[in-house]
Amino acid sequence: MFKKALEAKSHQRLSGADRKKLRRTVKDKFPRVSDSDLDALLPPKAEITVAKFPNRVLVYGVEGGFPIFFDVDGRGSEIFPTVYALWTVTNLLPAFMLKGGEVSRFVIGGADLMFPGISVPPEGLPSFGAGEPWAVKVPGNPAPIAVGSTTMSSTEALKAGLRGKALRITHYYRDLLWESAEDCYVPNAGFFEDAVFEDPASLSPPQNSDSTEDACETSNDQENNIKNSEEQAVDADELQADSSAALTTPNADENETANEITAGVSELKLPDSGSGNDLNEQHNLSTEEIDLLLDKCLLQALHTTVKDKDLPLPGSTLWSNHVLPCRPSGVTLDIKKSSYKKLSKWLQAKSSSGLISAKEDKYKKEVMLLSINRSHADYTSFKPEKRHVEKNDQPSVQSAKETCSSKTLEVAEIYKPSVHVNPIFSSVGADTGKLFSASEASEIVFKYIEKENLVKPTNKSMVVLDVVLCDALFKGAIKKGSTYPTEVHKKDIGPTFVSRMQPHHVVTRGNESVVRKGALKTIQLVTERRQGNKKVTKLSGMETFLIDAEALASELQKKFACSTTVGELPGKKGQEVLVQGGVIDDLAKHLIEQYGVPKRYIEVLDKTKK
Repeated sequence: MFKKALEAKSHQRLSGADRKKLRRTVKDKFPRVSDSDLDALLPPKAEITVAKFPNRVLVYGVEGGFPIFFDVDGRGSEIFPTVYALWTVTNLLPAFMLKGGEVSRFVIGGADLMFPGISVPPEGLPSFGAGEPWAVKVPGNPAPIAVGSTTMSSTEALKAGLRGKALRITHYYRDLLWESAEDCYVPNAGFFEDAVFEDPASLSPPQNSDSTEDACETSNDQENNIKNSEEQAVDADELQADSSAALTTPNADENETANEITAGVSELKLPDSGSGNDLNEQHNLSTEEIDLLLDKCLLQALHTTVKDKDLPLPGSTLWSNHVLPCRPSGVTLDIKKSSYKKLSKWLQAKSSSGLISAKEDKYKKEVMLLSINRSHADYTSFKPEKRHVEKNDQPSVQSAKETCSSKTLEVAEIYKPSVHVNPIFSSVGADTGKLFSASEASEIVFKYIEKENLVKPTNKSMVVLDVVLCDALFKGAIKKGSTYPTEVHKKDIGPTFVSRMQPHHVVTRGNESVVRKGALKTIQLVTERRQGNKKVTKLSGMETFLIDAEALASELQKKFACSTTVGELPGKKGQEVLVQGGVIDDLAKHLIEQYGVPKRYIEVLDKTKK
């Protein structure tokens, strides 16, 4: 579920009604949870946020804290607790106990859990149904390391001889959901205190493992021995696709990674009973403290990220892209809890003090930052903090997008021989199934003219048409009753010959190349007025130039500080990006500069202009 890096489409706070709905959903989904446990996971006085991802996954968490729940389908039917939530309430889910380190290495490496890797208790396999959420634990430790859904019921598992896939893992320790939470919040040293993880690699298997090993021996060749499976390579996708596949050992590189992850588990501890609320207690700042923090974050942003060339700057962009990133790690910054209550009043107060110049835009109904007084006493006396940015070995989605957009775009029009010109190609020995550029096609026809000696002796610029060349150039194109020409000027032969071929085009961006039939379609940019005299800009046809609609919408949302949506193109194949506001000229410029789309392939229509 969280093996590939994805960037959230939006982050927003839950309203009171949505918070109550989430609590009801959690109580219905997890009968074991009590009201006190639910308050520890979703504190009543803390702000709860939801992050929406392009694959419809919703991630819920405490603002400035850890993610607590994630919804796979976005409808509440497949909601799971995160590993962080299971550390806070360890009995939230029933759990499968692993045999030891050999099995846990695969689970925290992204593989699904197989029945031969489960330690069956003496009283027998616990009862469960298909599709139920279960956790995964290692012996001697109550802290789960993964969570997933069962693939079959306990009755079906016993009939299958405890073979095949037991649990489809959706989230595990050190996956990208874990890493993203570590990047945005770093707990204090005393957060994890009790129940230290043991090193899974050093754990010995339970005494009742003999019965499980007997079941393994009756399965297929890939399941007969977990210890001897080191000669095979682990492929997480194959484990998910084949219900009879067994846990296998990764190659040398994956083995080293698994060892590093397994060793890191030994350093983790569960929070004590009172630490669950500590995350939110540290964010309960007074009104005066929030006002001081706002001023500090603004000055930090003005010194480090806000440049004069970026002005004028919308107030919402200043807040989301500059002020909020400057707040201390793990601290919630809410303008509503300050004495100003609104962002516009806060900016106007700073403008009255002379630090900045801000004015409300009557058309956009938003306060704009116009200029910065860098000689102001507050500005000159403030010393910005030097923030250490940790380097991440895994490339982020944003850097991947920048790399993608910076790749050179190459567009070429090519042609395939049609029934009209096939005799010409066959006569000179050219392949009729190959694609040719316009210049290559022209060389073919002139090669035929030279072979048949069709140049007029008295006028070298004219070509005498024989039957084959005349049919290739004009058959079916001359109106009925008209006579066919007997000779043609050389400069007209090439374009006429190419027009009789089937047009194709090839688009190349980086290492990706696509050949499509037909002429190259243009990108359509249209600005219209909606109800309330609001403008919306529609963009379609970006797939032709290998531009991902979801990635482009997320990029435009940040660039223009407006809402964007992606939907199916009405009545046609393809997708359409809707951008709030009349940004048609800026959008065309962005496509040319960032994605390399030639200007001739962008059609602009502004319906709001009379």
